[in-house]
Amino acid sequence: MKRRTLGSTGISVSEIALGAMMFGSLGNADHGDAIRIIHSALDAGINVVDTADVYSRGESEEIVGKAVKGRRDGLVIATKFGRPMGEDPNQRGGSRRWIVRAVEDSLRRLGTDYIDLYQIHRPDHGTEIGETLSALSDLVQAGKIRAFGSSMFAAEMMVEAQWTAERRGSHRFLTEQPMYSVFTRGPETAVLPTAQRHGLGVLTFSPLNSGWLSGRADLPSTHRARLMASVFPSHYDTSTPAGALKAAALARLTVLAEEAGMTLPQLAIAFVRAHPAVSTVLIGPRTQEQLDGLLHGAGTELSDIELPDAILDRIDEIVPPGTDLDPADNYAAAPPSIEDARLRRRR
Repeated sequence: MKRRTLGSTGISVSEIALGAMMFGSLGNADHGDAIRIIHSALDAGINVVDTADVYSRGESEEIVGKAVKGRRDGLVIATKFGRPMGEDPNQRGGSRRWIVRAVEDSLRRLGTDYIDLYQIHRPDHGTEIGETLSALSDLVQAGKIRAFGSSMFAAEMMVEAQWTAERRGSHRFLTEQPMYSVFTRGPETAVLPTAQRHGLGVLTFSPLNSGWLSGRADLPSTHRARLMASVFPSHYDTSTPAGALKAAALARLTVLAEEAGMTLPQLAIAFVRAHPAVSTVLIGPRTQEQLDGLLHGAGTELSDIELPDAILDRIDEIVPPGTDLDPADNYAAAPPSIEDARLRRRR
């Protein structure tokens, strides 16, 4: 497995990382099977495992903790905080009050005394960014985390965080985790260039666009589709304008993948890896079969696939650079200026 350096952290990471969202009650509830899948990924050369406290309410972290026991020193363990972990409004967000509790909970579940990369899962518009940076800086000083980053931050928020850290003399975000795929190319406009400008490592997620690029003919009936449908009922509806755009692009990409001698998922993941800002691409299998299909599909090792300019040019023709085929895919919490009409209207 090829390696890249995670931005300016100096941490060496595999170009493919294992996302653990589907381990636990949300996906694969068989701990033994999930652990075997994680071991298989590590044996294939993956050295990054990314999870979050909110995934199956901590169960994913517990599974990861069991799986990495005895192999911890050679791995990069990343987790996230900030999403609701209870009904109490103080059990979420980026406040110092919550961060100092959330990190201890994650350390306990992961069975480790430090976290390599600790990420705020989504922007917290109710907490001043300096408060968050200060608390995270103290965790670095205490040795509980090695580095910290953001996830689903808009470019202007990334810049504000860098400026705040410099002005206040705190540690800064060193990574960003955006959603990025052939169908969600919005980050190419500002997020990825901003990450490059500030030396941020980039861990991308959802390279298959929640299954759209999985190559599955029975997509609406898959586990992930059922999961998505509970939150976004029209996500796979090809009769909607966005669904029709995706279906048309999917047909052309399928032909392109066949011509290139690779599976559609391999094409999709290789596309994300090709961007110079990207450090590692998170894949989130639920089963061993899914992991094997991603890593070794069509008799080709995923880590060996490099897309030539001719194929990248054809992808650009199918989905123009900077384009999100469905704006609803970018499901980061809307800022108060959008959610609260009073902030947009002069009284």
